[in-house]
Amino acid sequence: MSENAQTFIAKSTIKAADLDHRRKINFNIGRYNAVVPKGKEQFADIDLAKERAKNIKWRAIETLDQQLETFELNFTKRGGKVIWAEDSQQAIDAILNICKAKNCKQLVKSKSMATEEIHLNDALQKNGIESVETDLGEYIQQLDGEAPYHIVTPAMHKSKEDVAKLFNEKLGTPINYTPEQLTQVARKILRKKYTDAQVGVTGANFIISDIGGIAVTENEGNARLSCAFPKTHIVIVGIEKVIPSITDLALFWPMLSTFGTGQKITVYNTIITGPKQANEIDGPEEMYVILLDNGRTTILKNPAQRQSLYCIRCGACLNVCPVYKNIGGHAYGVTYSGPIGSVITPNLQGMKDFKHLSFASSLCGACTEVCPVKINLHELLLENRRESVEEGLTTLSEKISWKLWKMASLKRALMNIGNGNIKSNVVNSLFKGWVKHRSSLNFSPKTFNEMWKERLNK
Repeated sequence: MSENAQTFIAKSTIKAADLDHRRKINFNIGRYNAVVPKGKEQFADIDLAKERAKNIKWRAIETLDQQLETFELNFTKRGGKVIWAEDSQQAIDAILNICKAKNCKQLVKSKSMATEEIHLNDALQKNGIESVETDLGEYIQQLDGEAPYHIVTPAMHKSKEDVAKLFNEKLGTPINYTPEQLTQVARKILRKKYTDAQVGVTGANFIISDIGGIAVTENEGNARLSCAFPKTHIVIVGIEKVIPSITDLALFWPMLSTFGTGQKITVYNTIITGPKQANEIDGPEEMYVILLDNGRTTILKNPAQRQSLYCIRCGACLNVCPVYKNIGGHAYGVTYSGPIGSVITPNLQGMKDFKHLSFASSLCGACTEVCPVKINLHELLLENRRESVEEGLTTLSEKISWKLWKMASLKRALMNIGNGNIKSNVVNSLFKGWVKHRSSLNFSPKTFNEMWKERLNK
């Protein structure tokens, strides 16, 4: 068992028994579940909308090279600069080079899972650059020294009392401040950061191929401020975020908002096609888009796993997953948690170290059912398990156990041997991992096959 797997088991064991944690998560996800059905009402046929979204992403991923080249051509026409990063280190090096050229000492950053993936904040801190998270949830997590808990809602696991206590400890605010008062404190602090920063970093929800632009959707306006005030704007985005046309946003923006937060549309929706032009009075003087691979082409070349690149990072699969709702986002120990994270992480970061995530699932299929782009997530989890076995990532004891199980399953006489206590004792002693956190397995004195025969012979 890898060190990552051992850590995951230890953390999930603790969190699964934490009733206070479960109460907070169920409360927050309960609020989400209450509004999502309302958001879906804007679609005359939600299943048809999901099918169309899937087909658009299928086309984009199947022609990914062409879409990205078209984007680069159109984006550079307006003075933008494109950087292709094969891995996280190349992306970090590119950002550090830009910051060095701009003599950057302070940087503002809007919410971006891609920057979390490459651990950008750590790299900037090591190089003497202050990086400030401007999304309120991300800002809360940064103050607490924690990674985001959820793809969409970074501080989902915190109650308003938790945030009040954190602000009291870190910022000296009164312990009884309301959420509105705490928000105003953060707003006042962050406003100064925008105007002082030399560089602004954002992610992108979509790369728009035909116009050479990036689309950002948000509720706080912090992404707009992060790219409007600083003279240099850097976008870090995974190559799979591409869509062929600006007209596709008419479907994807409502889909993302509905499945992400239950809204019909998020508050701020922005399309950026390059730096400030000669006839424009605001915006960055320079704009860079870093197209991040970091293992995505490994998924792309695997036909069975390719559809996982359709993901629009709405977080809906996390909100319905019974495993995620019990162990939380931090137990996974990776950037992308929940069902989609369990699918893509072993392929992005190595099956050997992260195959355990594919087994952290009930395979109930709720994630597949809710996905707005119809990714067969539970089937991909099974595919990961199959690939891990083919790569030889199983222990000798596990191989022997399944070999014996197969032999017994193919012979009814063997299945009927030692019913009752004998079979119970043998199985419980062999599968110690099962009984460690569960009650012992107790087999009946007779199998159904034996009872059926007795009934027929009466």
